Amino acid sequence: MRVRDVMTYGAIGVPETTTLSEAIETLLRSHVSALLVFDDEHGLVGILSEGDLLRRAELGTDTKRAHWLEFLLSGGRLAERYAHTHGRRVGEIMTAKVVTISEDADLSEAVDLMLKRNVKRLPVLRRDAIVGVISRSDLLKGLLVSLPRVDAPHADAEIKASIQADLDKLGWAPRASVRVEVANGVVTYDGAITDERMRSGLKVIAENTPGVTAVQDHMCWIEPNSGFYVPSEEQNRS
Repeated sequence: MRVRDVMTYGAIGVPETTTLSEAIETLLRSHVSALLVFDDEHGLVGILSEGDLLRRAELGTDTKRAHWLEFLLSGGRLAERYAHTHGRRVGEIMTAKVVTISEDADLSEAVDLMLKRNVKRLPVLRRDAIVGVISRSDLLKGLLVSLPRVDAPHADAEIKASIQADLDKLGWAPRASVRVEVANGVVTYDGAITDERMRSGLKVIAENTPGVTAVQDHMCWIEPNSGFYVPSEEQNRS
């Protein structure tokens, strides 16, 4: 999946000379959490997000530091922080280091950038022009579209073959000690596992298989060293 498949086309931007009150009104009126910031030549110079407005002197939320700690910080850094918490123009408050991404980039690249740079959104480029934004909510929309949908019933043999194929290709799956049976769309795992964490992985394999309506766990857990045996919770209830 590519960035262009899930991104939001179009973006709301303001000049860097915009006043703080004007920017806040734009955020609230447009129901967005961030604004792109442009210079006089319409070049992207920053982003103003809700996060940039959390630490403000007016709210009493600006960071308070001990005098000895401020002594250790450089004057330039302290001045920068002061401008950020007291500034009245967008250019004084915005996050200036903007990370962008191409609309043709793979979605995984966008996720990597968001996590690495600790940002919630990325301006999207088509060549050198801004065409939109991809945000974490856009990623969630893409995930929702990609999730398996409830569709027409599948034959039990087809379901079993699909699950078995997944078990065969996953290195952690206990192929030799676990058996799979399917009846009317209900998958039953039987046999033994040596690690309790395998239960959730095996259940997800079945749940992601088209046609599966329920999953039953009849697998016991065997401690590898002692051979101690513990039946599944479903077996205990029956």
